[in-house]
Amino acid sequence: MSPIPINASMGMLLSLLVAFIFTPWLFLKVFANRQPTTGAHQHDDSKLERLFSRLMLPMLRGRAGRANRVKLLLGLLAAIVSSVMLVVSQLVVLKMLPFDNKSEFQVVVDLPEGSTLEQTQGVLAQVAAVLLEQAEVTHLQTYAGSAAPINFNGLVRQYYLRQQPWQGDVQVNLLDRHQRAEQSHAIALRVRPQLTALELATGASIKLVEVPPGPPVMAPLVAEIYGPDYQAQLAFAKEVSAVMHNTPLLVDIDSTLEAPQRRLLLVADQQKAALLGVSVAAINQSVQMATSGYSAGFLRQQHSRYLTPLQLQLSEASRSDFVQLQQLPVLSQTGQSIALSELTRVVEITRENSIYRKDLRPVVFVMADLAGGADSPLYGMLDVKAALSQHVDQQLFQVPDELNQLSLKWDGEWQITFETFRDMGIAYGVGLVLIYLLVVAQFKSYSVPLMIMAPIPLTLIGIMPGHALLGTQFTATSMIGMIALAGIIVRNSILLVDYIEQQSRQGVALERAVVHASAVRARPILLTAIAAMLGALFILDDPIFGGLAVALISGMGVSTLLTLVVIPVVYYAYHYQNVQTAPV
Repeated sequence: MSPIPINASMGMLLSLLVAFIFTPWLFLKVFANRQPTTGAHQHDDSKLERLFSRLMLPMLRGRAGRANRVKLLLGLLAAIVSSVMLVVSQLVVLKMLPFDNKSEFQVVVDLPEGSTLEQTQGVLAQVAAVLLEQAEVTHLQTYAGSAAPINFNGLVRQYYLRQQPWQGDVQVNLLDRHQRAEQSHAIALRVRPQLTALELATGASIKLVEVPPGPPVMAPLVAEIYGPDYQAQLAFAKEVSAVMHNTPLLVDIDSTLEAPQRRLLLVADQQKAALLGVSVAAINQSVQMATSGYSAGFLRQQHSRYLTPLQLQLSEASRSDFVQLQQLPVLSQTGQSIALSELTRVVEITRENSIYRKDLRPVVFVMADLAGGADSPLYGMLDVKAALSQHVDQQLFQVPDELNQLSLKWDGEWQITFETFRDMGIAYGVGLVLIYLLVVAQFKSYSVPLMIMAPIPLTLIGIMPGHALLGTQFTATSMIGMIALAGIIVRNSILLVDYIEQQSRQGVALERAVVHASAVRARPILLTAIAAMLGALFILDDPIFGGLAVALISGMGVSTLLTLVVIPVVYYAYHYQNVQTAPV
């Protein structure tokens, strides 16, 4: 996002130089011999004067207008609170970044651990059949026991490491976005129910993964489970997974829990082997040769410069049949061939599960995504958090310090969203402090800058309802627009306050100076605001930067209109007791 403030700041600096140097020179060249015509402008100013007089006079008039000023203040506070409540009621959805309109997405398939490559390929074929029914799908590629070509998700979520026989990927390519009516996210939402039905039928975990613009997380919704006992962590992970399955709109639920894997051990009967003249080393060598292969030497060919290695190994069909493997002959010291089953016994055990660690702490991950509805993992996380047992410590901001009890740390997109909005909020605060110091230096007052900056919260009255009316999520780019508006609104306030003080120094009564300032400054303020709003229209339909456009357009439009009334009234309310007023 750094190019946005860099380009905006440089653009403002260059435009300032153009306004002070080039524009006056060009005006002089073009209109040097033109006679001024002020009649139309004076007529327009008189109209604006009457308009602002009707709007503002009831809130002036000294103590007589105090009740109306209080009503204005209460009305603005109510409007700000109502705008914030749009977020609480989910009419405005908070999200890190919206889904982009890509020409691809990915389907990640995980069968129970221990499944064969053929089983994985069979499920991938069923997934491919479902996807090829979609008109927007041009072609796809399936990868069984191998990772798809690395992309953003592969890099961030380490999909490129998926090499197990029970793991598979389907890379789906769509028509170009200009050749289809729906965005890629809408297509993904339409396909999900069919993949969910296939998931239930096959018992596999099938996740539809879209290529996001960010953030870089393992999954949109991640629950990290810590505790003193790994078995207790696994049990609680199952409980969390069950709650997620029962939570509406949560999809692609998965975890690092591994399915029980049957393992057969061939244990050598040393006493019997010794009686038959077979060493344990010979048994191990025979089994290793049959399963993993044995280098028997090299073959020298007459017309080749290089030796050809000879590898002895049973066929794949024989290796997969345990009964045939037990018939493997083992030579005794006397040269007698003895079947492997005569020398060993079979012990069936369950393979130990992998233990995942984060910062050297044992952890179990439970992951999910949200599809439909608010379409932001934040709200799915809150639903699951409320449904879980309150006896388990749940952390939102940091990993638990102590591991002597079960605890859960919420991670994923929530963590990135929190950190991003926190850091941008801090930057917003620092910007406000710098603006305050700048205005203090200009007006040589500590109170006037507070009045000048008072309309900054008014941007919420436009930003939040604008997002709600257009159905746009409030994202990181929306926050950038909100920060940018602070400077724009302060500029408008400075223009109004500076003109009021100029009029006051010339002896104009405060009431008249206040009304006249709004009438005179309204045209340049409105023209500047409209120009910026028109510029933002060009990115309004962009999936990523649409939030920035909505924030600029709606926030600037509403706050500019309110500033023309609020700032003069606030200035008057602060100064009227010390200034002799006269009727307008």
